[in-house]
Amino acid sequence: MSEQGPWLVVGLGNPGGQYDGNRHNIGFMVADLLAERVGGKFKAHKTRAQVLEGRLSGQRVVLAKPMSFMNLSGGPVVGLRDFYKSGVDRLIVIHDELDIDYATLRLKRGGGDNGHNGLKSITKSLGPDYLRVRAGIGRPPGRMEVADFVLRDFSSTERKELPWFVDRCADAVESLMQDGLERAQSVYNS
Repeated sequence: MSEQGPWLVVGLGNPGGQYDGNRHNIGFMVADLLAERVGGKFKAHKTRAQVLEGRLSGQRVVLAKPMSFMNLSGGPVVGLRDFYKSGVDRLIVIHDELDIDYATLRLKRGGGDNGHNGLKSITKSLGPDYLRVRAGIGRPPGRMEVADFVLRDFSSTERKELPWFVDRCADAVESLMQDGLERAQSVYNS
């Protein structure tokens, strides 16, 4: 794959209006904000994803939201990589992260999937060496099942901070593209 292909920025989530406000869909929320910054709208693509091509931070970018369910994200992401001829070194995946406190952000390349089914599917298809914007959602309270927690909307308290957090995640994506991982980590890994 060519290193000259566009950046592929993939926000993870589940398709369908009933999931829009769920913690598991923060990747979609960030992708939507980035689409506003690009000044375009997502369109259906043959890779089973919603796609927007444009420029962000002066660079070619393809924003994408896989329209498969989270645990099947790998297929659409491989299709995007093949269609746009971009290497895994130019892939940024935005996802929710249970093991990070709410509204805390971490950037990294590679690593395990930490039980995240979207990452598991992408890693199985492409290997682990892609960039990740890990949006902290915290752990479920009490004995709540993880699946129930991630498929719930953010609480009213969390929603007060959510626009700021989504904006910060979008800024981190742009920094990864423009400044590289180490510099972006020094600013955004809080």
